[in-house]
Amino acid sequence: MSFIRLIFCVAGVYSMFLWWAIAQERLSVPFQSIDGESSAKFRSALFLGTCQSFLSSLSALIYILIRKKPSETLIQALGFHDKNSGEPTSASTANGKAHTHTHHTNGSAKPRPDTRFSSKALLLSYAQCATFITFAAPFGFAALSYISYPAMVLGKSCKLVPVMIMNVLLYRRRFAPHKYLVVFMVTTGITIFMGFGSDSQKHGGKKAVSASMDHGSMPYASLIGASYLLINLALDGAINSTQDEIFSRYKISGQQMMLWINLMCTCISFVLMVLPLPSIPVLLPSGNGRSELVAALTFVQQHPGIISPLIEFSVTGALGQLFIFETLQHFGSLTLVTITLTRKMFTMLLSVVVYNHQLTPGQWLGATVVFAGISVEAFVKRNDVHAKRVLQEKEKAKLKSL
Repeated sequence: MSFIRLIFCVAGVYSMFLWWAIAQERLSVPFQSIDGESSAKFRSALFLGTCQSFLSSLSALIYILIRKKPSETLIQALGFHDKNSGEPTSASTANGKAHTHTHHTNGSAKPRPDTRFSSKALLLSYAQCATFITFAAPFGFAALSYISYPAMVLGKSCKLVPVMIMNVLLYRRRFAPHKYLVVFMVTTGITIFMGFGSDSQKHGGKKAVSASMDHGSMPYASLIGASYLLINLALDGAINSTQDEIFSRYKISGQQMMLWINLMCTCISFVLMVLPLPSIPVLLPSGNGRSELVAALTFVQQHPGIISPLIEFSVTGALGQLFIFETLQHFGSLTLVTITLTRKMFTMLLSVVVYNHQLTPGQWLGATVVFAGISVEAFVKRNDVHAKRVLQEKEKAKLKSL
């Protein structure tokens, strides 16, 4: 059963996110108007994010309700403390030590709520992640107007760098020495990849050139794209470090986090789209007194070719997240890292094949260095997990002998 579940998870992650990557790249090219006389690019990344986050929250809710235990209340299933259950949701209970505070009235001890692990604090942490995600996505989408999708995939593969930096800056965490080696290899590989691509190759073949003709000919286009990508990665680092902090403090599941963060992302981005705000580069490019939502819906109406990739992008992104959290829950981070590493490699190769991107030998070298660095991380994690299991087995053998 465990092997079948693993095959199911791997197949789900691969199929959903490979399909999602192709849909995302299709959304970055110009679409023909309904009259066939003109073409234009869709620039509302907030609209794309809202569609995906709404479906992600909906799929997470359905998953939670299906997997809900009969003994659980709805509040508990959604990841919050039910006052009538007397079970805190903080990480302290996960370690077997529930730190509760009591006060005595007429000789009887009554529990006093622990405000440090309150539902309000948990919601605020979710809101922090949702805000970072809402602002990170537009920068990632805007970067595709200046750099090729393979460069984008490779850049996203170095997420370990901002995650480490944000963990150190925000939460004062320390890391093992090998992680700094991984950071160095990944950074070096990205530098090689970006440095060895010519201006024409950075946008690949004919399709990519036509897709980026509005920005690809600009001076310093790759520098602008790399800057947008760096902002996206920095926000991603803040997101991942905050999620690590939430998991370390609260007893919640991945699907519960997925539900609330995506629900808040939907609310934040929807409010930003509805308000008639002025034009803001990257975030609200269609402003100037009219709402981003009206501009996005008008574009969809005038360019119906976007509907199919938009649906594919939203649905596959939502279902892909479920497979990610299912893998994490049942097989741990080591298996998930291995799956996502190989998935990114196939995503880049699939993009090269489907959209005829041309990579130089130097760019292939840079990609190899990046994936070698990530492989070092996966290899060390595997050895650590194996060593811990061996130690646990020895301790169990000693207990049995006693």
